[in-house]
Formats: sequence, C-alpha cells, structure tokens
Amino acid sequence: MIDDFSAEGTATDIDSDPQTLSLFEGDEGGLSAPQRRTLVLLLKHRYISAALQPAEWQTLLQSQTLLKSRLNDVFLDLHVDLHYEVAFKRQALAEGGERFPTLLHDVAYTREETILLVLLRQRFRSERANGQEIVLVDRDNLVENVAHFRPEYATDLSGDARKAAAAVDSLAKARVLLKTSDPDRFRISAVIEVLLSVERLGELLDWLRQENRAEDTQPLAASHLEPLV
Repeated sequence: MIDDFSAEGTATDIDSDPQTLSLFEGDEGGLSAPQRRTLVLLLKHRYISAALQPAEWQTLLQSQTLLKSRLNDVFLDLHVDLHYEVAFKRQALAEGGERFPTLLHDVAYTREETILLVLLRQRFRSERANGQEIVLVDRDNLVENVAHFRPEYATDLSGDARKAAAAVDSLAKARVLLKTSDPDRFRISAVIEVLLSVERLGELLDWLRQENRAEDTQPLAASHLEPLV
C-alpha cells in the first residue's frame, strides 16, 4: 500500500493501519473514505473547488500525490491551481505522441459556447481587477452579447437565440456558470481563468473573427481548450 503523507510530513493515522481502509466486504482498496469520495468527485465532475467542495478540497491538498497516482493509473493527469483553488482531471499525453485509452469525452465546443467562454473570461478578469470577488451575469444579457458576434449572413435570429440560450445552459451544467437563488442569474466560476489563459483567449478571438468571415462554420475542436469533462 502507498502511504499518503500529511502536510507535516508524517503518515496519516488512517493509512497506518490497512484494516481501517476496508469499507465493505472484500474491499482491497488502498484509499481512505475521504480520499475515495474526493477521487469520485474528480472523476464525476468537471472540476472541484475549495468554494464548492471545501472538505474534498482539503483532502485533495493533503493527498495530492496519492490521488494523482490513481488518476495516472487510468491515463489521466491532475491539474491543481492553488491560486484559484480549483482542480480537475485531463487526459495524459504520451511523450512519444502515442494516444492513450481515454475515459474522457472528446467534446467540441459549439460556436455559441466558445463566444460565451471568451465573454465570461473577459468579464471575470475586468470585475476582479475592479475589486469584485463575486462576478454575476444575467442570462438575457449573455444571450444578447452572443448576438453581437452574429455574422452578417446569419438570418435565423430565433434559431441563433435558442443556440445561445442552450450554450448558457451547457456552461451552467459544466459549472463554469454557477447557479444562484435567481434562475436567470449566474456567478462566474474562477475556473474560467484556468480554462482560458491569455494565449488561449487570443487564439479564440482570432478563431471567432475567421468564423464570422466563413459561412461553413465548424465547432471549435476540444483540443483548443482544457476539456473539463
């Protein structure tokens, strides 16, 4: 069994006795119950954060090497951002370019989702720079802002509005947009800063400009962004 070490450098009590790790008959697992719950959340959700899962976040910090090793066993890597206090899994890349088997869905972002990601990233950075810790956005405002990127040849206004609304729902499901007590108001998650670096933001803006000049638009390849799946 691989021992997990606490921040003080000593083995945790629960790892000192293998029998304490058994949670059901025939259990051969080597993780404690909190570590298993944290691993399940990492596998199940797009990301975990100190704000949304404080207990699991602390477990992650205390057991980062051990949890990373479990993800590595299935060709996944663990990304932890201590500044924004978010962590997520991503596909491991072979040094020789070999493609590993993957548990992740290779999902392409739609044009509307891509526009929203850019808008949310810019809004989040601007509000944070002005001292706002919590950045809120309204559904209708997001849909209207997506419309500003509509190409001249696009004439299906109602169809485009439905796509923009669906993009808002999609990013809410991915927890890039966090729900509030108002169903039409969202809080922008700090994960947007990790998802979209300055370099990626520039790439996306260039992509959107090109898309507005071409009628045959294609979804943005998932490889352009960290796939939070």
